[in-house]
Amino acid sequence: MAKLIFRYGAMNSGKTTVMLQTAYNYEEKGHKVVLLKSSEDTKGDDLVVSRIGLSRKIDEFIKPKDKVVNVLEKYLDNIDCIIVDEAQFLLPKQVEELYYISKIYDIPVITYGLRTNFVMEEFKGSPKLLLLADEIQELPTICSCGKKARMNARKVFGEYVTEGESVVIDGENKNTEYEPLCGNCYLEKVMKANKKNIKKLIYK
Repeated sequence: MAKLIFRYGAMNSGKTTVMLQTAYNYEEKGHKVVLLKSSEDTKGDDLVVSRIGLSRKIDEFIKPKDKVVNVLEKYLDNIDCIIVDEAQFLLPKQVEELYYISKIYDIPVITYGLRTNFVMEEFKGSPKLLLLADEIQELPTICSCGKKARMNARKVFGEYVTEGESVVIDGENKNTEYEPLCGNCYLEKVMKANKKNIKKLIYK
């Protein structure tokens, strides 16, 4: 039985590069792949673009009002893998649909995305992916201190921020950037946490 797989990582963990390599591996062996992307990710328009310069045109967008099975209807009888970029933006119901499709049509569904946003809160689709995925795989990246980075810090004009719109697409606003941080560095640099103010942070 095919699986729903969730591959997640902090910013700069190479998710897009791994995704494009996965699609290439399937196609190199003669298998057909459909590449989907949430319409909330406007970076690259109808392309998925990696930081190392690789890119590929998607087959379909998934919009918030879409039923995924309708988006995939013309492909389902003739594909071997479904790959979804920026899956954290999907609605929980759309994640459920992907799970059903993987089982009913016996087609593997591989999703890529983030677990949490810049204030350690979940995106719409991430909790459902963590609950339903048959496999959950972390794509590691490194904090500037050398430890594994799992947090996504947002910087505006070079300063860490803890307020602002939930979704600001990386690369679209020149004043905004993201930095992967380990838990210690996130608490120290972003939350300004220390032993003296920990109670205030916990009970705020």
